[in-house]
Amino acid sequence: MAHKKIAGWQFTGQNGEFSLEQPDRSSFLYFPLVNEGGMMSSVTPQLHGQVTSGHNTFLTPPLSVEDLHNSRASRNFWVYIDGKGAWSAAGNSARQHGEAYSETADDSLLEAGLLWHKVTRENRQLGIKAEVTSLVPGGSDKVELMKVVLTNTGTGEILITPTAAIPLYARSADDLRDHRHVTSLLNRIYTLKYGVEVQPALSFDERGHRVNHTSYGVFGAEEEGALPVGFFPVQEDFIGEGGSLDWPEAVVWNAEPQPGRDGAVHSEGYEALGGIRFASAVLLPGQSRSYVVVMAIGNDRIESENLMWKYGSAASFDAQLEANKQFWADKVNTVSFHTGDDRADQWMKWVTLQPVLRRLYGNSFLPYHDYGRGGRGWRDLWQDCLALLIMEPEDVRSLLLNNYAGVRIDGSNATIIGQHPGEFIADRNNIPRVWMDHGAWPFMTTLLYLNQSGDLDFLLQEQTYFRDSFMSRCRERDSSWEPAAGSSLRTSAGEVYTGTILEHILLQNLVPFFNVGEHNNILLEGADWNDGLDMAAQRGESVTFTAFYGDNLYELSELLRTLQDRTGSGTLELAEEMLLLLDSLGESVDYASVTAKQERLNRYYAAAPNRVSGIRATLELGRVADDLARKAEWIFSHLRSNEWVESVHGGGWFNGYYNNDGERVEGEAAGGVRMTLTGQVFPLLGRAAAPEQIPHMIASVERNLFDARIGYRLNSDFGGIQQNLGRAFGFAFGHKENGAMFSHMTVMYGNALYKRGYVREGYKVLDSLYSLSVNFELSRMYPGIPEYINEKGRGMYTYLTGSASWLLLTMVTEVFGVKGRLGDLLLAPKLVKEQFDAQGRASVKTLFAGRELEVVYTSTGSAEYGEYQIHGVTLNGAEVTLQRVSEGVLIPRAVLQALPEGQVHELKVELA
Repeated sequence: MAHKKIAGWQFTGQNGEFSLEQPDRSSFLYFPLVNEGGMMSSVTPQLHGQVTSGHNTFLTPPLSVEDLHNSRASRNFWVYIDGKGAWSAAGNSARQHGEAYSETADDSLLEAGLLWHKVTRENRQLGIKAEVTSLVPGGSDKVELMKVVLTNTGTGEILITPTAAIPLYARSADDLRDHRHVTSLLNRIYTLKYGVEVQPALSFDERGHRVNHTSYGVFGAEEEGALPVGFFPVQEDFIGEGGSLDWPEAVVWNAEPQPGRDGAVHSEGYEALGGIRFASAVLLPGQSRSYVVVMAIGNDRIESENLMWKYGSAASFDAQLEANKQFWADKVNTVSFHTGDDRADQWMKWVTLQPVLRRLYGNSFLPYHDYGRGGRGWRDLWQDCLALLIMEPEDVRSLLLNNYAGVRIDGSNATIIGQHPGEFIADRNNIPRVWMDHGAWPFMTTLLYLNQSGDLDFLLQEQTYFRDSFMSRCRERDSSWEPAAGSSLRTSAGEVYTGTILEHILLQNLVPFFNVGEHNNILLEGADWNDGLDMAAQRGESVTFTAFYGDNLYELSELLRTLQDRTGSGTLELAEEMLLLLDSLGESVDYASVTAKQERLNRYYAAAPNRVSGIRATLELGRVADDLARKAEWIFSHLRSNEWVESVHGGGWFNGYYNNDGERVEGEAAGGVRMTLTGQVFPLLGRAAAPEQIPHMIASVERNLFDARIGYRLNSDFGGIQQNLGRAFGFAFGHKENGAMFSHMTVMYGNALYKRGYVREGYKVLDSLYSLSVNFELSRMYPGIPEYINEKGRGMYTYLTGSASWLLLTMVTEVFGVKGRLGDLLLAPKLVKEQFDAQGRASVKTLFAGRELEVVYTSTGSAEYGEYQIHGVTLNGAEVTLQRVSEGVLIPRAVLQALPEGQVHELKVELA
């Protein structure tokens, strides 16, 4: 039989629910199941995936995306049909795999929503159908639930014997290769009334073996809570000699199970299995029978009877399913969109969910994300807050405040982040590394917070600094530092030093200004946003982030003037050592001189060598603002004059980098065009790109980087590895950081175009990303935005990507133009005609000033951006007096805060 063309998924409801026929015929598909309590699962159409609560506590075997189709282990549920043999409700048997491309293959249907997953599988020859629904319930229990409904679809009665068979790996991911067998010797396997529990005796670690307290269990019951009739707790006994998990002897021969032992140790020293045999039952034609399977991780022995009382019946499962649907719908529908494309609006619900998933999973624990030990990086802390400012703003202030505790006095930051907010850990691996872009993101996120909240007092909050053995941006070691001294910066007198958040921000942006290479751009150091540019630490320069820092300095200068006006205070206090960096307040530096800049920075390092005096200097806000503006304008002028690449086609673009040989990276040569999208994004996002340069940059991107098959490439083909620039170019071209469509930078490019008024061009960028993602024939991914799209058009590294935060932010603040200006609401829509429905309406529901707002735009004339302006605004039917500004109209925060809480308020905006 020829491989049938598979239709893509289709939305089936109003809360992002979707279905996909024959999901087995697409590889690499997986779906997240997670809760706030720390349970992190993934599940595939054949019930592969993993169940874990952290790097060291995997209930099922840890896996990579290739294991999804190569591993025989899964959450299997077997049915032995008398006279017909074994069949897997998961579709994961040797027989079913062998029939995958034949006429006798199972029919299957995937249905999923926020955050539940159901696969219906039917074998017409056997006359049986199974519906398997999976979810992780809300709350703090580390539990995954699975309900299996078996139905007789034939014309005669059948005798079935069901068996759940879920491998219990029960240990750290580190043990998957190292000491896999040895760690199985630690297993203590118990059979209880409802299932199998494993509690390894020790946590195996050659740095020091510890008594283990974590337990792992698989428990089951029939629909009314009836007990299983026996168990298969040892994997090798279940599969039999020469058998396997996809054709186990115990099922194929319908062997008798072993009885439970009322909690006594059943076996020691073997690989365990959550093998649960249920009673045989006769199913008449059309009759169904349900079973509930509970997978659990406990901090000590699991109270299985209490657990099964809570979850172990069909009725309780159904109640948990409805509660789960409501929880995630409430979370996602904090922000929702209505445009002329209902499918795109539904798709955005999954994009809106992704920042929450990133917060819960970190950057690990899903099949593509087979690295790390959980948690997030420094950049992630700040970019994930972009979405939280829109979706969960009540927690953001404390998160931002805590994050600033990771800043070092040399302008760099801690790179190992703890599990708790504000927890930063000294690098015990002694790997000195600085990402040069890290100092740029915190202010961008903080400025968004200030605009959304108007909370300028936040800038004057005090916070500690991080200290470890690294100083002078990891160029030197502090031999006097010991871990026992703690990770807080101290004064010369030994007291913990604190500075304002504003001081932290200034430090992060002033130090890089002086930290330049031979072309007077900021040094690349360990890498910038593109982690793959990691082989140019000595002479490499990041022109693109020089532009970002320049814009930060400009915005900071404007913010200081606003702070002066709003607070009435004309001064601020900073660590006295920072006067060296505010050079125009004293001995000025010639910014055109690389040597002068480097010498000034070295003087600063010498003045603040992993400690400070503790003395603060009182400075005039206006003079500090002038200093920052002077630095910003110098950067803009420098970049426009020295980093503009002329094209033979006319116009040009910005060079983004210098390599470790001090050579300019981008340009046109006999070997072909070398160009990066990143090099254009940051000059566009801020003010580095002059207005007259922008059309040329757009034309160059379209000519050199846009590929209709996969969208906007991250870079052109550089033609081979670049050992003087970074590992990225060792990847095949068109994959990951070497020329793929990398969603993060594509969304930021779209955002930048909107910001600079190129709305139709920005719309094209965002629409291309959407169109590529939902083209299932190529992307082979569920709804959402991937980290990148590869050369074949497949969506890669799904769910956990910071690009989702950027897309959500862009849609709310740029496309729909609902944004803050130091606490007041600014309405500045940039909608195009395709985004209005047939009635000329487009709307967004979002949070602002602690109120739920639905902003409804109604076009009474042209619906094309540039041909309309805001004609009038009503709030809950009452006309609002308009305060017009250059971008749109302002509504004072006080007007919104006077509204009652707990209801949605309608802002109706007439465009004409």
